[in-house]
Amino acid sequence: MCATNSFLISLGVGIYASGHRRWPDAVKAQAVADTLEPGATVNAMSAQYGVLPNQLPAWRRLVKQGKLVLPAAEADGTVFAPLVVFDVPETPAVPDIAASEEEIRILSGLVRIELAPGTPAARIAEIVHAPGATPC
Repeated sequence: MCATNSFLISLGVGIYASGHRRWPDAVKAQAVADTLEPGATVNAMSAQYGVLPNQLPAWRRLVKQGKLVLPAAEADGTVFAPLVVFDVPETPAVPDIAASEEEIRILSGLVRIELAPGTPAARIAEIVHAPGATPC
């Protein structure tokens, strides 16, 4: 009992001489969150927190009603990707497609489209996407 009281006091639960306890919403929310962990049971969590087993379902109802907010789940490992900063060259090295002397061929099923070597990429994209477009 003393260990349970020490645990509860460390969480911020007010324990009065009459035996009554004042539970902060954060502690209630943590107790409910602990019951939602895989393998956890209401009976085990009620024993850990020193409450009657019927108290935790009442707190769960508060969560469902939006009157009690669960703490954010702790993520395993890194949540954000690391930021990498580097200098970007002023003129990106893009291969000169227009300099190619080969004809551009687009095959879609039985349709074959041949384009001149200097056809702009935007026009090629329009032509490629045209068969899938729906008429107005």
